[in-house]
Amino acid sequence: MSTTSENRIVAFLRNTGLLDWFLLGLAGAVLLAYLLPDLGSKASPIPWKVVTTGGVALIFFFYGLRLNLDKMKAGLRNWRLHTVVQLVTFVAFPLLALLVRPFFGSEKADLLWQSIFFLCTLPSTVSTSVVMVGIAGGNLPAAIFNASISSLLGIFLTPIWTSLILNTGTGGGRLWHLALDLTWQVVLPVVAGVLLNRRFGGFADKHKQKLRVFDQIIILCIVFTSFCESFAEGIFRSYVPTDIILLGLGMVALYFVIFGLVWGLSRVLGFSREDRIVALFCGSKKSLVHGSVMASLLFPATAATGALLLPLMLYHALQIILASVMAQRMGRQVALA
Repeated sequence: MSTTSENRIVAFLRNTGLLDWFLLGLAGAVLLAYLLPDLGSKASPIPWKVVTTGGVALIFFFYGLRLNLDKMKAGLRNWRLHTVVQLVTFVAFPLLALLVRPFFGSEKADLLWQSIFFLCTLPSTVSTSVVMVGIAGGNLPAAIFNASISSLLGIFLTPIWTSLILNTGTGGGRLWHLALDLTWQVVLPVVAGVLLNRRFGGFADKHKQKLRVFDQIIILCIVFTSFCESFAEGIFRSYVPTDIILLGLGMVALYFVIFGLVWGLSRVLGFSREDRIVALFCGSKKSLVHGSVMASLLFPATAATGALLLPLMLYHALQIILASVMAQRMGRQVALA
């Protein structure tokens, strides 16, 4: 194979996200958990709970630090676009999951459906959505606003959905404990960050790439420990490679169903091309950051957390690959116009 061909293959893999270090890190974390489940389990001498709990609080503090209230207020004007994105994210996704529930009859299939439903209740991504909108030539301020609002709404709406359908909040004591965890690990750090935005927001923006790497490292720790518990308890013994392949195909189908739904709504409502791009890329994404954090908070006493994260990890990888291809194609169309 010639050097030119090799360079083209590498460039394609990078552009589609297949060479992204974080995706490779996710695969490595699962493999390490499979090989050394005791290293990340509750029996491990490493204080993983302290690491992940503190890391989660810092993730949301730095997220709040990058939120500018003045820009958020200015973004409220395009309310029709914001309504479509948030309704798709927090209503259309969960309703689709509820529609397919009758097809998951067995005990193993029910656990798989619960993990898919959990995925569907999550907010959109922030960085990935904004990057894709920028590549495709969409409305960047609206993308930033929608991704940020989605993350804030997810703090409250994801626990509500899962509590209603998956019964994660059984018992007043458990619900109160969950509320306290969400408050001091998520809400208070976000509020503290927002309050300090005027003073330290510039610092956060300047170092946003380093902060993103920190976010990803904490997520890798959460994924590793979750899968260690699942492997240690034998949660995946009943799964075969065919199950994973079918799940991956299901995630691709979910992505395209949502993408088609948003495209149709955007056309009916007469959105401009720039706003339609925002709706497509912000409305079709799901956040692995929020999913990993919420899984550790909503399902702290179950060894099945790794299984609950499996569809989310597949969807995360697939949405990056599919959205990258689509965004670059849309961007080329703008360049040629």
